[in-house]
Amino acid sequence: MAPTKLTVPQEMRELCKVLRYAEFEAYLVGGCVRDLLIGREPKDWDITTNAKPEQIQALFKETFYENDFGTVGVVTESADPRLKVVEVTPYRIEGKYSNARHPDEIKFSDKLEDDLKRRDFTINAIAYEPESRELVDKHGGADDIKRRIVATVGNANERFSEDALRMLRAVRISAELDFAIEAGTAAGIAQNAKQLEKISRERVRDELVRILMSPRPMQALYVAQKLGILRYVIPELEDAIGVDQNQAHSFDVFEHLLRSLQHAADKNWSLEIRIAALLHDIGKPASRRWSEEKKDWTFHGHEVIGARIAKKILRDLRFPTELSLTVVSLIRWHMFFSDPDEVTLSAVRRVITNVGADHIKELLNLRICDRIGTGRPKEQPFRLRKYMSMVDEAMRDPISVAMLKIDGSQIIKLDEPASPRIGWILHALLEEVLDDPKKNTEEYLETRARELMKLENEQLQALGEQGKVRREKEDEEAVQELRKKHHVN
Repeated sequence: MAPTKLTVPQEMRELCKVLRYAEFEAYLVGGCVRDLLIGREPKDWDITTNAKPEQIQALFKETFYENDFGTVGVVTESADPRLKVVEVTPYRIEGKYSNARHPDEIKFSDKLEDDLKRRDFTINAIAYEPESRELVDKHGGADDIKRRIVATVGNANERFSEDALRMLRAVRISAELDFAIEAGTAAGIAQNAKQLEKISRERVRDELVRILMSPRPMQALYVAQKLGILRYVIPELEDAIGVDQNQAHSFDVFEHLLRSLQHAADKNWSLEIRIAALLHDIGKPASRRWSEEKKDWTFHGHEVIGARIAKKILRDLRFPTELSLTVVSLIRWHMFFSDPDEVTLSAVRRVITNVGADHIKELLNLRICDRIGTGRPKEQPFRLRKYMSMVDEAMRDPISVAMLKIDGSQIIKLDEPASPRIGWILHALLEEVLDDPKKNTEEYLETRARELMKLENEQLQALGEQGKVRREKEDEEAVQELRKKHHVN
């Protein structure tokens, strides 16, 4: 193949050069070559070589070798975290896969061709030698990149019987790159879907997370369902297919959940919000009842049932406890809505207490996903904007004497007996601090409190009342600013 110029970081060029100077072959391989050909920034970098693990280790200052696959981690001095550790792997020939997970044995080879033909997809089976600019593409990967398809190397049934996780990986890569899955590869997935039962839930979870964090998770999960593998990832989602909702919704529960998830991805929101968006109505199939009075479907308590189902799903997929608790809480409380003309600040504070102050904005974002998932184009109608304003108001530090770097007990220690005078002094101090925040130091306030303690009751009370009025005015202005920010004045 004619020389191909690809932009390769200096660190990678140096690693390859060290191997070549020791008279070994060295090629970039896999996803990094694919991404360079597409014009994407690679997330990680890999080298393949005819050197054996002990030979690789002998050539580099700092390495580690802690696996059964021959892969040596070479530590570089790069400031780029993607290049801090580069995996260097000998050419490999893999033996029979008896469990659809891992090869029974691995042998090292002297031929690059042996290594490329064992790889999963053609677009990942391309090697590149940065000095000569030689591109080794024995399986048509470059053409498949141009055609924007994901196709297995060789026979799809063989590749998926070797490692069933490759089926989910095909779906994930198609979502990350916006590629189609080639017809023969798709047929192989449909035929071998049940093999996913043999894959550890941790490996399934890791692929699922990458799907959820991709730009097109809705597309990926829709394809996964059509090809028959979604039931081996989150089977409960299939219960939502064809479950019609009430008149407020344009889609069945399944499509609503996928559309809610997609909006979270479009907004580049966190994994927690994406999972919550995907599962927030997972309790609807079990709670759906027909109401003769409303002539419509009802889903009373679906958030409670959904939280219980989500907890089971996340536990089954071995998600971390902290993430699971957050997601389950968001699902449990996602039906916080009520009439904004009737909701009180105390009710808002209860919601904040339920989900935690750190997660209240995530709950509001989940509500936005839920709304877009119904087919309504407007993210933030007045009701939601009003609620957001009330959340900000409930979480805002109130303008009060509690802001001062001095309190009543400290004033009492200055020989001021406990009496209403304490409150007058604190409010008088607060007015000064509102005028000049730099005065809010313990040293200044103690000095000024001693001066105020010398005043007669009538004079001190007048200063205190001025401070109280000023506090109320500042408080109201702050609230009005919040309402203006959310366009709910």
